Amino acid sequence: MTDSTPARTPQTLKPATAAKKLGVHLPATPDDFRAEGVTRTQLAAWLEEPPAWLVELRREGPHPRSVVAQKLGVSNSGLARAGVDDVMTTAQIKELLERMPDWLRTERASLAAVRAEDARVKERDAERAARAEREGRTAR
Repeated sequence: MTDSTPARTPQTLKPATAAKKLGVHLPATPDDFRAEGVTRTQLAAWLEEPPAWLVELRREGPHPRSVVAQKLGVSNSGLARAGVDDVMTTAQIKELLERMPDWLRTERASLAAVRAEDARVKERDAERAARAEREGRTAR
């Protein structure tokens, strides 16, 4: 009896998916990255030990919207409200942080308030769960 199971081919990610997982702007990646798929094994290796082009791209940009928001300390929605709809380089992000326009100050405060409220609710829910657990044990 022969084994007729075909050899497994490595799963390949589309360039856009791989760029998103790497946190880089797809049009700024090398041509061969955009032309070919990236295997999960290759992606894992790059996350562990990034090639020079990836290190440079992460350091200098241009950065995708999600990375811009994270570096500015605002939400993606905050960027949209401010009319920021383009990618930014690290230099542009630093310049914005130094200037600290009103919209950026407002959006950073808004995100901080949301995070504080989320933490308060999480703590409240944990206390309720602990209380329910204690009451459940003593009621038996």
